[in-house]
Amino acid sequence: MTGEKIRMESGALVVPNNPVIPFIEGDGTGPDIWKASQKVFDAAVDKAYGGQRSIVWKEVYAGENSFNKFGEWLPDETVEAFKEYLVGIKGPLTTPIGGGIRSLNVALRQLLDLYVCLRPVKYVDGVPSPVKKPGDVDMVIFRENTEDIYAGIEWMEGSDEVHKVINFIQNEMGIKNIRFPETSGIGVKPISKEGSYRLVKAAIEYAISEERKSLTLVHKGNIMKFTEGAFKSWGYEIAKKEYRDKVVTERESWIIGNKDNNPDLSVEENAKLVEPGYTMMTDAQKQEVCAEVEDALKLGSTHGNGKWKEKLMIRDAIADITLQQVLTRAKEFDVIATMNLNGDYLSDALAAQVGGIGIAPGANINYTTGHAIFEATHGTAPKYAGLDKVNPGSVILSGAMMLKYIGWIEAHDLIWNGLVKSVNQKKVTYDFHRLMEGATLLKCSEFGSAIIDNM
Repeated sequence: MTGEKIRMESGALVVPNNPVIPFIEGDGTGPDIWKASQKVFDAAVDKAYGGQRSIVWKEVYAGENSFNKFGEWLPDETVEAFKEYLVGIKGPLTTPIGGGIRSLNVALRQLLDLYVCLRPVKYVDGVPSPVKKPGDVDMVIFRENTEDIYAGIEWMEGSDEVHKVINFIQNEMGIKNIRFPETSGIGVKPISKEGSYRLVKAAIEYAISEERKSLTLVHKGNIMKFTEGAFKSWGYEIAKKEYRDKVVTERESWIIGNKDNNPDLSVEENAKLVEPGYTMMTDAQKQEVCAEVEDALKLGSTHGNGKWKEKLMIRDAIADITLQQVLTRAKEFDVIATMNLNGDYLSDALAAQVGGIGIAPGANINYTTGHAIFEATHGTAPKYAGLDKVNPGSVILSGAMMLKYIGWIEAHDLIWNGLVKSVNQKKVTYDFHRLMEGATLLKCSEFGSAIIDNM
């Protein structure tokens, strides 16, 4: 079947009824998972649109399979296909051992500038979980994908390059607190205003369109003030600069709420309520807090009299506290925007709460160009390759995300509902079967068929 390209026009995707979508089958268990997943995608599209729409699949190669066929881990043709057709999907890939590409996944993100790693984490009723209230978890993580330590700027201990870097840091920059300079590897952590702006903008627009209640900027700015601290500041800055009528910061909500409750409250009285340590502050610090109160109260016409409660709440949280509170106070988190490493930790920690990365979907997106690659969030599990055994849920739900991204909402809903119903019926693969009483053990392919039957 001949297909057409998805294209970007005036900032929006234009999707034909027969889009060409490149796919990478994946290594290890990838072929088993892809076979089951493709059947689910095609069935959902056919059922949702009565044969009026269909996907034309185009296989491209990367990873071990590609290396065995072509002697290349990531052929140029594969990158060009994702560039040309905008939207694609991939299974798990083997990371090459030795020199060269450190991670194929990271390479694709960097080459296509897929600056958002989108990871929705939502509990499916009935899935075995190690926590008491997994149903409280319903979060969407926007993880910056191209900066932070994943930019790969580092030098190995003992190398000529690292000696040059350390010499520059010590002699040119006057930094003397490298504890063991002769035996240190050095890494550089770039966090830019542009990178932070575009990530937070994408998160805000998602949160508004999906009618989410809050966006939390997760950072370690208390320690890394000019990188992670700057990310937090830039996040608030872009939120107030471009979405002023649609957002309220957490501190603004306190200030405006105080005034709503007591219209006669003075600026300084309000400042004392916002900052419990106000009386111990210096005069300059007090003036700063009072100026903040006055700025917030200027929003009275659009945010006062309780109107702020209908706005998207922008707040921030320290990364280590967040990792604790997503366990103890999961309902307080909704959409999260954070940098690369924090997002890596949070995504997998949250996935564990709702049943593991075996059913955790993921996507890498550039909302400006429209390019997007949806992917398995787990590894290749080579010991299970060819056994038709593993859970295909991660790729299946990633494909559902892909269908939603291109505007095929009905097909997305069929897949999600089919998977939920299959789990509720306790028709599951081995990873869930061993933890569920009275469950029916299904093969990878059979789980895909069960989802189709339950659409």
